Amino acid sequence: MMAIFLLGFTAAASITASLFFLRFWRDSRDRLFLAFTAFFLIEGITRVLLVFYAHPGEGSPGIYLARLLGMLLILSAILKKNYPSEL
Repeated sequence: MMAIFLLGFTAAASITASLFFLRFWRDSRDRLFLAFTAFFLIEGITRVLLVFYAHPGEGSPGIYLARLLGMLLILSAILKKNYPSEL
């Protein structure tokens, strides 16, 4: 019961963080903020999905791939910001 509560809490915190980054993106139009928005939204959704699994685990392939996608989004946004395509 406590595990479900904590998953819900972290899901709500992740989705709230995504809304903050969305606001920052609207003000600056920086792709890095948009990548963080997507990451925290994906993170929140995967936490919600863990509640509905019969045997929740961090190693579930779908959850793992979704989180990997979010981290790759952040990595690509950082690389695009630091290495502009002017070469």
